[in-house]
Amino acid sequence: MQEPSDKALVPFVSVDHMMQLIHHIGVADMLRGLADYIEADFKRWELFDKTPRVASHSAEGVIELMPTSDGETYGFKYVNGHPKNTADGLQTVTAFGLLADVDTGYPVLLTEMTMLTALRTAATSAMVARTLAPKGAKTMAMIGNGAQSEFQSLAMHAIAGIEEVRLYDIDPAATAKCAANLAGTGLKVTQCKTAEDAIEGAQILTTCTADKAYATILNDNMVGAGVHINAIGGDCPGKTEIAPAILKRGDIFVEYPPQTRIEGDIQQLDADHPVTEIWQVLTGQAQGRTSDKQITIFDSVGFAIEDFSALRYVRDRINGTPFYHPLDLLADPDDPRDLFGMLTRAKG
Repeated sequence: MQEPSDKALVPFVSVDHMMQLIHHIGVADMLRGLADYIEADFKRWELFDKTPRVASHSAEGVIELMPTSDGETYGFKYVNGHPKNTADGLQTVTAFGLLADVDTGYPVLLTEMTMLTALRTAATSAMVARTLAPKGAKTMAMIGNGAQSEFQSLAMHAIAGIEEVRLYDIDPAATAKCAANLAGTGLKVTQCKTAEDAIEGAQILTTCTADKAYATILNDNMVGAGVHINAIGGDCPGKTEIAPAILKRGDIFVEYPPQTRIEGDIQQLDADHPVTEIWQVLTGQAQGRTSDKQITIFDSVGFAIEDFSALRYVRDRINGTPFYHPLDLLADPDDPRDLFGMLTRAKG
């Protein structure tokens, strides 16, 4: 049996190793680190290949590939979104991702991304809220208390300075689950019986619901002046959360307009409705919040550069740790022109 060469081995981060890595770093520190990597990559936005994700839709959900490259490193994520899965005891979202060296095409990292996507989504939300939310914002309404809710709450606490989270879900068991998981984290947690109760006194309103439907989680009369809306549940065609009237009253910030106009809440608006790309705010090329009474809306659908940033972060942080397996992923014959010879020599 031939032993794999060093070039054949690719670091693979399993779910178990990812969880160990998170605890090794600390959840809050990892969220802050991811936010810093994402912000740094957004600030060099123009270097990246950009394309809307490649999506395969069905009645039950969607399977997507999300690729990008900065010219030196290539990355992609495989991810699905199937809201009905929870009824069968399955995750709504699962994912894995890969980084590769552009010069050779050789992969340099393969990793689970179900856990990592939850972290990067929350880190992105909090990084943007730090930029757009009203100054001194301390309270967030978390509407939709599924798998992402704890990550969003902890990221807003660690990155945007939120001290209280007000929870609401149509399923009280989901709210109780979220509240129990957030106990002892330093956040004040309030369980609410309606969405209206949840947004009372909140300066940041996060919506994160799973149904693949034209839903209205926030009605126009629920949202007053001077708030930041973090809309992350609407992420594919036919799936929305925010009433069009709110969108028309607010200033909308997005990751990548060609994707968000198809998948985000702004799919409800005219194709030429003005939006601002968040990378332009981060680089000082566009304004963010300009007044205390302004409604800012981050219509976030998730974009490949955020995953690229998360993959970069993990690649850098596993160096010198035991939190990965060397995976025999690549055929690496002594003579690169003799792949068949390698196969022959492996017999018996």
